[in-house]
Amino acid sequence: MEHIGTKTLTTARLILRPWREADAEDAFQNWTNDPEVTRYLTWTPHGDISVTRALLRAWEEESRRPDVYHWAIVLREGGVLIGDISIAHADAYQETGSVGYCMGKAWWGRGLMTEAFREVLRYCFEDVGFYRINGSHAAANLGSGRVMEKCGLRAEGLRRGAFRLLLTGERVDIVERGILKSEFMKALYASDKG
Repeated sequence: MEHIGTKTLTTARLILRPWREADAEDAFQNWTNDPEVTRYLTWTPHGDISVTRALLRAWEEESRRPDVYHWAIVLREGGVLIGDISIAHADAYQETGSVGYCMGKAWWGRGLMTEAFREVLRYCFEDVGFYRINGSHAAANLGSGRVMEKCGLRAEGLRRGAFRLLLTGERVDIVERGILKSEFMKALYASDKG
């Protein structure tokens, strides 16, 4: 595995590109201030655009590092910024990383996150050389679970009561998932033949 950082990626409907501080207004309007989007995440809704702006300033700076894999998700048609996807904890020695993502609810249910995540997996496995990508989600977050299942991540365990929701304090179970490069490539090759 050789770190090569966040490169711009394209799919049929999406452009995945590095973050810019100038994205703050769209990100704030489309999801960072929405408690429904952030319900199961590790951060609370941004109460003010200045929070989003400061975060994106840091993300823009981080995007210059070769060991950072973090994309803004933009619709190819119209250029609307709709979400975020990253591979955190990218470990070159273990050749692993953990996926995280979120998307504005106006775009839920259209297969867009699945499309973005598949391209990120392709890039991470083919171009960077990851061996394994991990994912986790609240068991009650069925949409996130479906995205991971569609992308081939197998359920590998359940951590009971492992996460306390930041907005409500409710404890939720966490499903652990993972996919190996060989599994992804086999599925990719099978879909190319079909």
